[in-house]
Order: sequence, then C-alpha cells, then structure tokens
Amino acid sequence: MNRNDLDGLGYRGKTVVITGGASGMGEAAARLLGDMGAVVHIADLAEPNVACASYASVDLSDPASVKATANQLAGVGPIDFLLPVAGIPPHTLGALACMLVNYAGTRMFTEALLPQMRDGGSIGLIASVAARYWQQHLEENLKIVAIPDFEGIRAFYEANPAVLRDGYSPSKELLFVWIQQIAPRLAQERGIRINCTAPCPVDTAFMASAIPRMPEGFMASYPLPLLGRMASAEEQAWSLLLLCSPLNASVTGTMLYTDQGYAGGLVTGALQPAGSGALERQN
Repeated sequence: MNRNDLDGLGYRGKTVVITGGASGMGEAAARLLGDMGAVVHIADLAEPNVACASYASVDLSDPASVKATANQLAGVGPIDFLLPVAGIPPHTLGALACMLVNYAGTRMFTEALLPQMRDGGSIGLIASVAARYWQQHLEENLKIVAIPDFEGIRAFYEANPAVLRDGYSPSKELLFVWIQQIAPRLAQERGIRINCTAPCPVDTAFMASAIPRMPEGFMASYPLPLLGRMASAEEQAWSLLLLCSPLNASVTGTMLYTDQGYAGGLVTGALQPAGSGALERQN
C-alpha cells in the first residue's frame, strides 16, 4: 500500500499523546503514527527509541507523577487522539502495582488530559482477552469504577486484597467497564469516542517475561487459530489505530477482540482453553 493511501485514516498532521510508546504495542503504534504524519508526544517511564515531537517521563503508579506529566502535556493540545496504552504484567512489581498502572494511573492520566482534547477526538486503550469475564464481576467492577480518585482505588485494594486477584485481569476488566460507563457522556457532551482493544498474547518483551511464570505447557497449548503464532506488536497496533480512526465514526464504548477468535471460541466451545483450563481457573 502506498503511504499516501493511509491519509484517509485521519492521522496526518494530528496531535497524538500516547503512553507506553517506548516498547511493545505502544512503540509500534507510535512508529506507525509517525509514518502517517501524526505529531506524536510520548509519555513513558523509559525514553522512547521512536522519533517523536516530545517525550515526558511518567510513572503511572505514582499519582504525583501522573499529575505532573499531564500538566506538562497540557501545552501540546488541542489533542486529537489520546492513546493511554501503557501496561505491566503482575509479576513485574506485584498485583497492586499492576492494578495501579493498568487501571488507576491510566484512568487518572486520561481524565487529566480530557480538557485538552479536541471535541470530536478519539481515545484508544488496550485491555486484554483476560478482560472477557467483566460481566461475571460486573457488580464488583461498578463499585470500584465508582471510586473517583487514585488514592481511593489504592485504599480499596489494600483493604480488600482478595478482590485484587492477580491484578492483571481485574485491571483490564475495570478499564472496559469504565470505558462503557463514560462513553455516552463523552459522546453527548463533546463528540469524543473512547474504545479499547482486547489482544491475545503478543510477541513483545511483556510476554517474554510472563511466559516463564505460566503453568508448564500453557503457551504450547494456547489456541492461535488465525495466525498460528502470537500476534506481532505492529499487527495489534494497526487494530488500535483503525479502531480510533475517524472512519469509525459510530463506534464508541466498545472492546474490539483482537485475539484470533480465542474469546468467542471459548464461549461457543469451538476452542478448548490453554493448559487444560489453567488460566480459566486462575481468572
């Protein structure tokens, strides 16, 4: 495809703020956005290797850092696309830190930059196929989503550690429940769309560090019917950018499964869970 053909996706000359742009799917998205002529501003704990208009350091597990970085980025607006896609697995810093980065910090960062967004803009996040049980925990998730601030979320999980589970699955469930809850208001008041993708395992450093901690044989038996392998970061980044494109003008409050058919296959019985149900029992 000729690069000029991609102008129809609506990114050329537009201002994009992205977290997690130093690695994995965030880095791939930042690179593709640059190729499409977007003005990309990256916020991450690590400095990015991708060319960008600016870089801001942020620790999403620290509300003071989130606030400071959001204030620093306020001057780059108006923001056309906001992509808060940074995330960590639970084994990196523990389940609580995983929750704080993936949900509390990501939500705080998004809310802090909403005033800088252009009306009619688009927000794209990355959940996970691990969020597919959000409805089973809906009452609990709605209770937590109702907590309005970072410190309140931290206090809740410190007081209720059993509810935290592995930190990862509930953090991704909460992202989607929160997206669904705020999508109508953002649409009605400002024409802003907010959606997320739900990837299967992706061939990134994130997964490379997680696989040794999974049950024996888990990944060997993980169903990957479409590609026969883990998806690449770029493949997942394209899904996110296509979802956020203005061409998807009627799509908001949704989670796009980019999981090679895994979630649907489990629901219908067309696929058997990996590791003889090991992950299903954990979640």
